[in-house]
Amino acid sequence: MTVAWGITGAGHLLRECVNLIAELGAVDVFLSRAAEEVLRIYRLDGDLRRAAQAVVRDTLASAPIVGRFARARYRVLVVAPATSNSVAKFVYGISDSLITNLFAQAGKNRVPIVVLPTDVAPAMDTVAPGGNVIKVYPREVDLENTAKLRRLPGVTVVEDVEGLRKCLTTCL
Repeated sequence: MTVAWGITGAGHLLRECVNLIAELGAVDVFLSRAAEEVLRIYRLDGDLRRAAQAVVRDTLASAPIVGRFARARYRVLVVAPATSNSVAKFVYGISDSLITNLFAQAGKNRVPIVVLPTDVAPAMDTVAPGGNVIKVYPREVDLENTAKLRRLPGVTVVEDVEGLRKCLTTCL
C-alpha cells in the first residue's frame, strides 16, 4: 500500500510538499491541470518527477484511475497544497476533476483524507515564484470553506507541512 497525493494549482508551500513527497518515497502523485502549470512556474516539475513513485495527470473526464481506492491500493489520500477552489469543491461535493474525484472516492471507500489548504489564516506569508516573500489575505468565504472542510467525516485538515508530516506518521 502506498500514499495517493493530489496537488492542485497552488504555489503556497508547494516546494515543501515536493520535499516531503521525496522523503516518503512510496507516493503516487496526482496532478490537476493547474498543478502542472504551477510546478513549471516554480521550476519543481523535475524535482517532483524524481521524487514520486508515479505521476498521474488529469487527462480523462471520467478519471477511471480513482478506482484504485476501491481496491485498497492506498492507505491515505493527501491533497497538498489545496487551493481555495478545490476546498470549495470538496465541501460542496463537486467531483469534476481528477483531484475532486480522488477526494470523493477516498471518502466513499473510507480511506483517510489529509488536506493542507492554502487558506488557513486571515493573513499569511507565502513565497512567490521568484523567491520573494509576499503577504496574502484569504477571503472570508475561503476561510469559511476551510472551517467546513474540518467538519467533514474522515477528513483531517492540517495548517502547515510540519502538521502534515506528523499526521502522516500516524496514518502510515
